Amino acid sequence: MGVIEKSEGTLEGVFKGLPQMSDSSKESLAKAWPWLALIFGILQLAAGYWLWKLTRVVDAVNDLVNSLSQYYTGTNVGVSSFDKTLIYVGMVVLVVEGVLFLLAFPKLQKRERKGWDLLFLAALLNVAYSVLTIFIDGRGFGSFLVNLVGSAIAFYLLFQVKSKFGGKSSVKPAA
Repeated sequence: MGVIEKSEGTLEGVFKGLPQMSDSSKESLAKAWPWLALIFGILQLAAGYWLWKLTRVVDAVNDLVNSLSQYYTGTNVGVSSFDKTLIYVGMVVLVVEGVLFLLAFPKLQKRERKGWDLLFLAALLNVAYSVLTIFIDGRGFGSFLVNLVGSAIAFYLLFQVKSKFGGKSSVKPAA
């Protein structure tokens, strides 16, 4: 059993005990998921592009400020290489999530389980990104908590409509 299947089984067990949505609410949410995936996919790809463009400007300004700082004080200032690396990794995660959302769109419209799986994978990727944000200077633990709450809400909604996308469950909850 792979990591994703184990995660799905574990999380399904966690969210199983929470209050259930009505069938009509589940159906409405299942109808909305494809469009939400399309919208969020486009927005995340756009945000990834804009973030990449912003990093180009910030890198140029950072280089100028570091040059001046080195000349006058002999020290470096600005964004560290470690922070830059984490920001670029975060940007890649943003783009990958956007692609996953867009790939899920046609499958969700057809109510295929593969579409639900792609949304679940994107939610797992968001949890990984949440952990990454702890280490970005200026983001820290607060950003981590906000991202985790968002991921928990996404998982709750995903497990509520799971039966609408190709059957009850292909994974048995972890005991």
